[in-house]
Amino acid sequence: MALSPNINVMLRAAEKAGRSLIRDFGEVEQLQVSRKGPGDFVSAADRRAEEIIYEELSKARPDYSFLMEEGGTKGDQNSEFRWIIDPLDGTSNFLHGIPHWSISIALEQKGEIVAGIIFDPVKDETFRAEKGDGAFMRNMRLRVSGRNDMSTSMIAAGQPRHKTEDIDLFMREYSTVFRLSGGVRRYGSAALDLAYVAAGRYEAYWERCVNAWDVAAGALIVREAGGSVTQIDGRDGAVHAGNILAGNPTIYGEMKTLLAGVKKQRDAA
Repeated sequence: MALSPNINVMLRAAEKAGRSLIRDFGEVEQLQVSRKGPGDFVSAADRRAEEIIYEELSKARPDYSFLMEEGGTKGDQNSEFRWIIDPLDGTSNFLHGIPHWSISIALEQKGEIVAGIIFDPVKDETFRAEKGDGAFMRNMRLRVSGRNDMSTSMIAAGQPRHKTEDIDLFMREYSTVFRLSGGVRRYGSAALDLAYVAAGRYEAYWERCVNAWDVAAGALIVREAGGSVTQIDGRDGAVHAGNILAGNPTIYGEMKTLLAGVKKQRDAA
């Protein structure tokens, strides 16, 4: 299957950064057992990966602007096109030597995500999509799960890190979803959570306190795989809203109703 020029550019950048991160990950596994720990080293690895991606994409598309986790905004922000980049999604996993992390690159055109890739260098899996052209892992077409029974569905969750009220709401939601579903998984990479929804490995995923670079590519990949993606309350604009709910159409709908009920109960308490 012939890949588009934009996808080829994104893949080259991600694969080059992935090689750098894999080398650094080998070092982290050694540093993990030291008293000092690998924190500063991982921060440097994150920045190196972002610099590699920035250089590759800038060279290929000099007129495009950037929104990056580490480097913030760069380039002409009035440009029609903008790259949205997370060079290391799952930093805490990387920091602890856990092999579950990814690189996420999305292309936004006039505020709409039109292409995205998520690259898992450890497992050598690349999830990709372009608007209107479907979603793929390698050359295999991705489709969200057809499972429609909540009691046998596997749900992914992201845990908020900061505000006490967000944590309290999450724990209420987690307890409810855990009791009614086939299981809840919290693996620490929003990008891979979305990729796994697109691949039918999870039936749904929700998270608050996320950034655009965490979810921009994954949101498109889920939609192109036939899934639903919105804010948790069902409104559009999940990529830049700071919260997200994604899933196959049936379980997405059940999750939206379920989470709304939990929030209503919490707010009334």
